[in-house]
Amino acid sequence: MLFVKSSFPLVCFLATFWLLPLAASSHAQILETMTVTGTRTPTELKDLGGNVSVVSEEELRLIAATHINESLARVPGTWISRGNGQESLTAVRSPVLTGAGACGAFLMAEDGLALRASGFCNLNQLFEVNSEQAQRIEVVRGPASAFYGSNAVHGVINILSFPAPDDSELRLGAEFGPDDYYRVNAHQAFTSGQHGLRVYGNATADGGYKHDSGFDQQKINVSHYYSGEQFSVKNHLSLTNLNQETAGFVQGRDAYKDEDLKRANPNPEAFRDAQSARFYSQITMSLENNTDLTLRPFFRYSDMAFLQHFVPWQPVEENGVKSIGAQAMLARDTGDFLWNVGIDIEYNDGYLTEIQDQPFSPIQPAGVHYDYDVESTGVSPFARVIWSPTESTAVNIALRFDRTEYDYTNNTGSRSACAASVTNCRFARPDSRKDTFEDWSPSVSVTHAFSDTNMAYLNLSRGFRAPQATELYRLQAGQLLTDLDSEQLDSMEIGLRGELSRFSYDAAVYRMRKEDFIFQDTNRQNISGGDSEHTGLELSIAARVSERITASINGTLAKHQYSNDIQISRVSINGNDIDTAPRHSGNLRLSWQASDMLHTELEWVRLGSYYQNPENTVKYPGHDLVNLRATYSVSHSWQFGLRLINALDSEYAERADFGFGRDRYFVGQPRSVYFSVNTRF
Repeated sequence: MLFVKSSFPLVCFLATFWLLPLAASSHAQILETMTVTGTRTPTELKDLGGNVSVVSEEELRLIAATHINESLARVPGTWISRGNGQESLTAVRSPVLTGAGACGAFLMAEDGLALRASGFCNLNQLFEVNSEQAQRIEVVRGPASAFYGSNAVHGVINILSFPAPDDSELRLGAEFGPDDYYRVNAHQAFTSGQHGLRVYGNATADGGYKHDSGFDQQKINVSHYYSGEQFSVKNHLSLTNLNQETAGFVQGRDAYKDEDLKRANPNPEAFRDAQSARFYSQITMSLENNTDLTLRPFFRYSDMAFLQHFVPWQPVEENGVKSIGAQAMLARDTGDFLWNVGIDIEYNDGYLTEIQDQPFSPIQPAGVHYDYDVESTGVSPFARVIWSPTESTAVNIALRFDRTEYDYTNNTGSRSACAASVTNCRFARPDSRKDTFEDWSPSVSVTHAFSDTNMAYLNLSRGFRAPQATELYRLQAGQLLTDLDSEQLDSMEIGLRGELSRFSYDAAVYRMRKEDFIFQDTNRQNISGGDSEHTGLELSIAARVSERITASINGTLAKHQYSNDIQISRVSINGNDIDTAPRHSGNLRLSWQASDMLHTELEWVRLGSYYQNPENTVKYPGHDLVNLRATYSVSHSWQFGLRLINALDSEYAERADFGFGRDRYFVGQPRSVYFSVNTRF
């Protein structure tokens, strides 16, 4: 049983019983038939044998997020922990995970195509996609490796671009906020016969809440569409650039409440510069016998440089990767059966360097710490069948095999970054070598519809990730060889989804066990062998209280615990909560369409308390945030917006951490007001 001492679960419980009677007061439904892509093929949400949460285009425009954590705060089981500027750490049915390969626990995608190659993830990679102008964002909670392969362990965050336009249109917008915050955006759509074109993007300048911080960011997308009788084509290009002056942690117990420290920046020299480019061409052909063939060749590029302000010796890291590949899938509908078979192939060429300008100690010397290249190849065939034994029941079986090979080259010519006389050098550089990982990921789900709008499902699935290149080759403390296995997570989930008159609901209970997760032990060695258990209840409820008022609740109760004694502490941690894993979180929203011109939303975001260290001796108390958003349409062409973020001026930490023996915090910003104006032609 899950038990938490908090007002938020009680509020959710009471609100549920307040909303239920309203459900019977009208026959109007608020849950429209929605098609999602959580299984890589379009599926109606009511028929999905698992869960996918959707943040719609309408919601994204109202939120007008300055950081993607504002958009995903309304998704149960999900927390994007904001760092400074555009940095972030992710939790989806998991703790917030950190470390060299922690980003490999989640697959971040645009239109189902991973933002990064599976062995080259980055903790902050969500700033490499235009989520601000997405058509919608889908979040798959739980393992999805049977459909997406490596890295889809705890979940998938999929940013979806727009379909072909129906009409030509131009949209322009500008926003203004505190600390010299400015953002402009544009979206141009064209149509001509069987062709369509969209060009859209945004540019942001932020002076930063903290001293000597802030960022400049630009994102642009270009999509071309062709629709013929037998085939259709979508060509999509994404470009991003980020130049950030990064502010570091403030340190000391409850430092985020200290007026003298809130705007302090202990690391004014820190920076992050990052560029990315992605292109794909999706070709869909209709063949005979209800058969479709989809081909998608793609190209990816990313490059990043940043100062590691979070360690005292502060080296500069540069990394990048270029990828080329293709995805192919054949789908056939025979009536009782729907078949999908396909293969994903990719080649990646990556590099990493780490250089320290000034000497810090004999074991952390100035000069080159790491300089290596990694080429990787991935080959992944997969198959899926959906069998409908009755009109109300469907069985969905999927299986995927992934083979990942790394070809690593040490460019330094030596095994240590230190002088020959130093025996405990911090930076170890293994000899050039090759590594191969092979993994199977099955998934089985059963759905049963009780009516046209209410259904239940059972889902059994496995997620995995191969070790990341940094875990294999960026070693420390004399470790010159790793014996790492792929991480594996097995999940069982039971869910109910549907609508009753004005009332819609989506509830899921899950239990997951992860084996062989990779960690760095107290000797700073990268090893496998960690086990953890994850249990939770997630609930989404929405009701139309009246013709103009809608209430929505998303709540999560969860436990994420170590289930064996791994050497990341000098005391036993078996059974402890994993650090940065709140037992509860939630989001309550009241939306009021005051008139045809005025739309307002009141939002309460609750994040529960969590431990800051594996020993469970240091705890962050959690926080509550209240946000108010409003848009006013003067006409069809002009709209004004006002957002009051952290309206009650709560003192909180975006992230609480414990490192080098001290509490560390990223400070949450105080009450902030943003104003926007948008027009369309």
